[in-house]
Amino acid sequence: MEALMPKPQIFVERTLALIKPDIVHKEEEIEDLILRSGFLIIQKRKLQLSPEQCSNFYADQYGKAFFPNLTAYMSSGPLVAMVLARHCAVSYWKELLGPSNSVRARRTHPHSLRAIYGTDDLRNALHGSLSISSAEREIRFMFPEVILEPIPTGQRARDYLNLYVKPTLLAGLTALCKEKPADPM
Repeated sequence: MEALMPKPQIFVERTLALIKPDIVHKEEEIEDLILRSGFLIIQKRKLQLSPEQCSNFYADQYGKAFFPNLTAYMSSGPLVAMVLARHCAVSYWKELLGPSNSVRARRTHPHSLRAIYGTDDLRNALHGSLSISSAEREIRFMFPEVILEPIPTGQRARDYLNLYVKPTLLAGLTALCKEKPADPM
């Protein structure tokens, strides 16, 4: 029975992935690569952004020479937005994507997604969040209905575990030891 059931996994880190307009037709192929790389696709939607929405999404790039071309390109057709989850999701997704310039990616990271699907620096096929905080912001942008609780870290995480998780585990495990069921599952 154990061989049929996968081990339960808890994913605490999420990142945003975008399949850009020029390669949306490769959606299934890319999703397969994402899943085979150990990610879980938590949410997915296909949408088309207006130039104004693209400007808001890429606000941190405002003022750069490529900004008008970027917003025009990203609003040129439908794209696929996905929330990906796994351990260290942001860094693993960035590693799978490779360098943002697809030409350089082909030289330095030939097996990366941008090397395989990208054309140049602008048309690099896929987007990935740069950090956990940008992932949260971008996920809220693409999936406004999602409730994202901040993940406690450091002392806050220890306090939460000590206050809520450990007492529950202790009570449950104590009860299990007292009962000693023949089949605890």
